[in-house]
Amino acid sequence: MSRPTYHFTSESVSEGHPDKVADRISDEIVDLYYRSSVKGGMDPADVRVAAETLTTTNKVIIAGETRGLGVTNEEIEAITRSAIKDIGYEQPGFHYENVDIQILLHAQSVDIADGVDLGKGTHKSEGAGDQGIMFGYASNEVGEALMPAPIYYSHRILQSLSEARHSGAIEGLEPDAKSQVSVRYENGVPAGISSIVLSTQHKDGLSALDVEGIVKPYIYDVIPDGWLNENTIWHINPTGNFVIGGPDGDAGLTGRKIIVDTYGGMAPHGGGAFSGKDPTKVDRSAAYAARYLAKNIVATGLSDWANIQISYAIGVSNPTSLYIDLGEKNSLLAEKLEMVLPKLMDLTPRGIRDHLGLNKAIYARTAAYGHFGRNPDLDGGFSWEKIDLVKKIKASI
Repeated sequence: MSRPTYHFTSESVSEGHPDKVADRISDEIVDLYYRSSVKGGMDPADVRVAAETLTTTNKVIIAGETRGLGVTNEEIEAITRSAIKDIGYEQPGFHYENVDIQILLHAQSVDIADGVDLGKGTHKSEGAGDQGIMFGYASNEVGEALMPAPIYYSHRILQSLSEARHSGAIEGLEPDAKSQVSVRYENGVPAGISSIVLSTQHKDGLSALDVEGIVKPYIYDVIPDGWLNENTIWHINPTGNFVIGGPDGDAGLTGRKIIVDTYGGMAPHGGGAFSGKDPTKVDRSAAYAARYLAKNIVATGLSDWANIQISYAIGVSNPTSLYIDLGEKNSLLAEKLEMVLPKLMDLTPRGIRDHLGLNKAIYARTAAYGHFGRNPDLDGGFSWEKIDLVKKIKASI
């Protein structure tokens, strides 16, 4: 942002939002193909999944292309019902036991496969699964997360409420919810929250005032001290009743919350969604790589923020471009990093997958509350959030 003082707003949606239910199912299918292929003795690097999900009133439709071993429609149906149950849907209009599931998955196109697979494409190396542009961003606004404050706290509000709902610490709330946080920036630095919007599905009989009493303590708990004050504007369930929700209230589609998944609008987005795609699709893997590099740059302390763009051509392994923006005062550093980073990390699709360990069942957990700003898991989940390149970047510069 060019102005020193301004307000910036980002939104998040919960795991029970119709689009996020679709994302979760699509990513469960990716994980299923990895688990089943490994069990069947197939190299996980050869798994291919592009699964799209539609959710509506007691209906789930799954379509797309796959390649793997040992996956049956019965297994796909079972993990779909399990995911819906885990989210918490046991409502008349969307119930894990009664939902009708239609599966329309088929084999991956041989033309795409030949262009992507190692040794079969024109360039004799594993190519990108599609053309496109991907962005990665990091900012020192929020501690170790290195994320923009508005999207980070929008996620944390809903995560906190979800954890309380699942644990039984609170009663009366249902899975579907949305949050929106407006942060006030002074001299380019987050200084407080000017407004909070929260809409959460609830059981019949609760008033908006009842819901406010349930959720406010959890909001105060995750927001930094002093950021909420008498000037903060609150909107809790501003429409009043929110009993009918989830896919029964609105249809959901995979990949429709790409700004929620990334940086809340604070940084550019290439347009490609993540969920339902195996990591040969650079929409997913290269966006993770760009975030990884941006986060490591900011973690060095050399820049307050970093924005990275990478582009690819379908069937071609090496990126067609790499652009790093650190702001005008760090333009020379950015130029140096454009030369250095490809030496520290192989940015071909295969190189990214190997470096970040992406050929495994780690994707269902990414479907809600953002793909970035999370803690790396011991089993390799959120590996793109590691800051293990800091020393190498400093040494190279």
